[in-house]
Amino acid sequence: MLSICPKLRPLAALVACAAILAAADPILVGQPCPLDGPAKGLGTGMNLGLRAAFAETPQVHGRTVELVAVDDGYDPDKCVDATAGLIEQRKVFCLAGLVGTPTAKAALPVAIEAQVPVVGLFTGAMALRQPPSPLVFHVRASYDDETELLVERLTADLGAKRIAVFYQNDAFGQAGLSGTKKALEKRGMAVAGIGAFERNTVAVQTGLAAVQAATPDAVVMVGPYKPVATFVKEARAKGLTCPLATISFVGTENLIVEAGANSDGLIISQVVPSPADPALPVALAYRAALAKVDAAAKPSYVSFEGYITGRVLLAGLDKAGAEPTRQGLVAGLAGLQGHDLGGLAISYGAERRVALDRVWLTRVTGGTAAGITSLK
Repeated sequence: MLSICPKLRPLAALVACAAILAAADPILVGQPCPLDGPAKGLGTGMNLGLRAAFAETPQVHGRTVELVAVDDGYDPDKCVDATAGLIEQRKVFCLAGLVGTPTAKAALPVAIEAQVPVVGLFTGAMALRQPPSPLVFHVRASYDDETELLVERLTADLGAKRIAVFYQNDAFGQAGLSGTKKALEKRGMAVAGIGAFERNTVAVQTGLAAVQAATPDAVVMVGPYKPVATFVKEARAKGLTCPLATISFVGTENLIVEAGANSDGLIISQVVPSPADPALPVALAYRAALAKVDAAAKPSYVSFEGYITGRVLLAGLDKAGAEPTRQGLVAGLAGLQGHDLGGLAISYGAERRVALDRVWLTRVTGGTAAGITSLK
């Protein structure tokens, strides 16, 4: 449950005038996200995908759509400041592409109090989804969905009986740990061992020692790419040979670069289909749009999610009409039921605030995360 800090209440009155756009106003979309620091690749990836979507469709009903991004360093306090500044000073119409559970948990009350719609959080934490907020539209599946698939395949395909968890010690990591526990309990199992590290650090040694002491058959890792890559490299160097799996937030391509040859064999759950799929129209459109906005950029799961988020927002804005209001955007997004983005259908509804609930499984082979259906 998201609580509202009393000192933030005056914000709603200050920004009420931005709820309705004047005839010539552009539609400003705010994005507080990490553009620097150890989670930089996640923020810049989501930002790149959003920019690709908006470059592909630069106007809706004759209004220019502009992205305004502010660095929050993957820090909750900075994210609150960035969000408040975007709403109060930049007068953004809505928010999109926030990155991270602790940051979103801190910033969402600011947006909700100001009645600003939020689309496409780069987090799958259940605490941000239950109970659903009418103003918050998630695009991706939850961490519970991801960890359920990972545990299902680790146990059914590989016969793993002792699964340990290495996680970031904050709301994000705890969400991944909770999802893994639920999936194991469903099968009459418990977490074999737990190791933790602190956000925005790569201090993994203590957590690795705790995981190794549990002699696991497999490890589920919950963190961004730098600390997870550090864990993977040190775990392999210390002789931990069991399968290592992680969830989508890790930033697949960044992880592969950071871990190098040690990334081979890593299992990664994804919440969007492969951006390289040659038969998927939305993936083809994404790659074309990406090349136009940055010819040097390589396709990635993170920027593909940003692109899909942008496409969802644009579809909602289209339904909101030529004189959009924030409530009109909310109604427009809620009306996207079975909306086809190009071989990928998304659905919201009067009570539904999650567009996609499917999870895809990949395994790294030769520096590429390839789609698989089984771990055998």
